[in-house]
Amino acid sequence: MALRPITPTGVDAVPRVGRYRWAIIALLFIATTVNYIDRTMLGLLAPDLTTELGWSEDDYGNIVTAFQAAYALGFLLMGWLIDRFGPKIGYAIAISIWTMGHVAHGFAASVGSFMASRAVLGVGEAGHFPSVVRASSEWFPQKERAFAIGWVNSATTVGVILTAPTVWAFMVWMDLGWRETFIYTGLFGVALLVLWLWLYSNPRESGKVSQGELAWIEHDPPEKVARIGWNRVVRKREAWAFATAKFLTDPVWFLMLFWLPKYFASTYGVDLKVVLLPMIIMYLLSDVGSIAGGWLSSRLIHNGRTPNYARKVTMLIAGCCILPLLSVTSLDNMWLAVALIGLALAGHQAFSTNLLSLPPDMFPKRAVGSVIGLGGFAGGIGGMIMSKSTGLVLDSTDGNYTMIFAACTVVYFIAVAAIHLLSPRLEPVTVGGEAVRAEPA
Repeated sequence: MALRPITPTGVDAVPRVGRYRWAIIALLFIATTVNYIDRTMLGLLAPDLTTELGWSEDDYGNIVTAFQAAYALGFLLMGWLIDRFGPKIGYAIAISIWTMGHVAHGFAASVGSFMASRAVLGVGEAGHFPSVVRASSEWFPQKERAFAIGWVNSATTVGVILTAPTVWAFMVWMDLGWRETFIYTGLFGVALLVLWLWLYSNPRESGKVSQGELAWIEHDPPEKVARIGWNRVVRKREAWAFATAKFLTDPVWFLMLFWLPKYFASTYGVDLKVVLLPMIIMYLLSDVGSIAGGWLSSRLIHNGRTPNYARKVTMLIAGCCILPLLSVTSLDNMWLAVALIGLALAGHQAFSTNLLSLPPDMFPKRAVGSVIGLGGFAGGIGGMIMSKSTGLVLDSTDGNYTMIFAACTVVYFIAVAAIHLLSPRLEPVTVGGEAVRAEPA
C-alpha cells in the first residue's frame, strides 16, 4: 500500500525506523574520497614535476586553469545529465570520464598534454557534487540533510589526506615513477564504478528500506510536483543566490588543494607527501568543520529554527573561522600556520556543507542537479580566475601569498550577503505563483 504524505503537524510523530540511508552515505563517502585522491594528486606532485619538467608558476597556473574551465563547463552538462537520467546512471558516466582523465596524466609530457588531461578529469569530476546532493535529497529529509551532506563533504578532506600516503605507497614502497602512479591509481575509479552500479538505487527501489524508514525519508510535506528545466532554473533568483556564493567561495578550496603543497615547500621547505603530519592536522580540522557545520544547522532546525535562520547563521559563523588566514604569511612558526590554515579549512567546509544544502531546500528534487550544475559552473569560473591570478601574483611578488590569503577572508561574508539579498527567506521556488517541490518519486 502506498504511503500517504505526512502533514506538517505530524512530521515529528514519524519514527526513525531503520538506518539503511546511512549506508548510502557511506557509499557516497567512499566515492568522494576517491574523487579527491584523483583531484589532489597533481597538486601534491607539483613541486617535483615543476623541477623535472621546468614549469614556471604561470605554467602550473595554466594547467590548473584548464581543469577549472573544464570543471565549470562540465557542471552544466553533468547537472542536466543527472536530472535527466538520475544519479545512478549520471554518476556512473561521470566516474568513467574522470578515471580516464586521471590515467591520462601518466602519459602526459608537455604543459599542453597536462592541460588536456586535467580538462578530461574536470569534465568527469563535475558530476560528483550534483550526484551527491541529488542522492542526499532522495535519501534524507530536510532535518537530517545538512548533517548527512556534512559527513559526505568531510570525505573531501579524507581524500586529500590519503593522497599523500597513496603516492608514497606507489612511488616509495612499490618504487614506481609518477607516471605509473597515475596509471595504477586509476584502478580506484574502476572499483568505485563497480560498487556504485551494484549498490546504489533510490529508496523505493532498493528493497532494503523498511516502511518506517521510508516514511521518515519522505516525511517532508510534499507540494505540487514540478520539473523545472534549464530555461526556468536560470530565471530563478534562488538559483543565482547559490551560484553567486559558489563563484565567491569555491576558489578558496581550489587554492588550498592545488597550491598548499607549493606554499609549504617554498615557505618552510617541507614536502607534504613526505612529512604528512601538517597535512593530516589541517585536513582533519576541516573534517571537524564539515561535520560540525552540518550538525549545527540541522540541530537548529530540529529545535524549531527555520532553515533560513539555521543555514545563514551557520555560514556566518563559518566565515569568521577564515579570518585568521590574514596573519598566516607573517608567521615563522610552521605549526601555528598549520593550525590557522586548518581552522580556515574547517570554516570553509562548514560553509560549503550548508551551501550545498540550499538547492534541496528551495528546489524540486528533479531540478537539484541542474541548480548544483549552475553553481558548480560559477564556482569553476571563479576557480579558474583564482588559479590564473594566483600564478601571476606569485610570479610578480616573488612567491608572496599575502594578497591571495587576504582576498580569501572576505568572500564568505559577501557570499552570505548575496544569498540574503537574492533569497531573503530561502523559500521554495514558485512557478506560476505556486511554491513547488517534488513529491517522493
